[in-house]
Amino acid sequence: MDLIVECYRLTQRLPPNEQYGLASQIRRSAVSVPANIAEGFGRWHSKEFVRFLLMANGSLKELETHILIGKRLSFFGAAATSTALKLSEEIGRMIASLRQKLRA
Repeated sequence: MDLIVECYRLTQRLPPNEQYGLASQIRRSAVSVPANIAEGFGRWHSKEFVRFLLMANGSLKELETHILIGKRLSFFGAAATSTALKLSEEIGRMIASLRQKLRA
């Protein structure tokens, strides 16, 4: 959830013409990460949970890409992207760890 809040803060820096473009993509992919984890957790089998964790990880990588695009286009500075990318890396490690534990 902290990553979502950080992404919303980040997208507030975007120019108005990006509110339906890059801002929407960043917000959508950020929200998708915990939504997929929650949906997978609500399934009956760990195999399905793992599948949703893979989708969450895909959304996380999509989010990282959108943030880097914003940085390359000079919408975000290095300091602004650093927090979001660090949170993303941490969540990626947690997803990978959970996947490993569910496969064991």
